[in-house]
Amino acid sequence: MDDDWFRSPEDTSESYGKYISAIYRHMQILIAAELAPFRIGSGQYIFLMTIAGKERITQKALSEELLIDKTTTTKAIAKLEAEGYVRREPDPVDNRYNLLYLTEAGRAVVPKVQEALDQIRHKSRNGISDEEYVFMLGMLKKVLRNVNEQVRNGEQQS
Repeated sequence: MDDDWFRSPEDTSESYGKYISAIYRHMQILIAAELAPFRIGSGQYIFLMTIAGKERITQKALSEELLIDKTTTTKAIAKLEAEGYVRREPDPVDNRYNLLYLTEAGRAVVPKVQEALDQIRHKSRNGISDEEYVFMLGMLKKVLRNVNEQVRNGEQQS
C-alpha cells in the first residue's frame, strides 16, 4: 500500500470511516481463513468467544453486549449450535429466553480460536507500540459510544 493514499494528519476533514471499513473487511478475510478448519465463520467467532466468557448469557443480553441485532445473533447461534459448539436451554426463571452454553466441543475449540485471533491481532499490531494501541482502542470506543448513542436515539435519519 502506498503512503500517498493517506492524507496529512492535519487534514481533519478526512473521514476515518473508510479506514475502519477497510480494516474490518481485511480482518474478516484473515479471520475467516484462520477459522475455516473449525467451521467457524468470521461472523460467528465473536459470539462463541463471548459465550465462553459469559456462559448462561441470554441471547438478548448477548445481542446487547455485542451491539448486534437479535436476528443476526439468532442466526450466528444457530450456526454454532449446528456445528456442535453451543447449546441453548430455556431460562428456568423466564422461559421467554434461552440461556447459552458451550458444549464440550465448544470448550475444546475456544483455545484454538483464541490462538488464531491472537496471531491475527499480533500481526495487525506490527509497528504499533502498546501505548499507541491503547490510545487507538480508547478513541475507537469513544467513536462507537457516540454513534451507538445516535442510533439508539433514532438520530440516523438526521
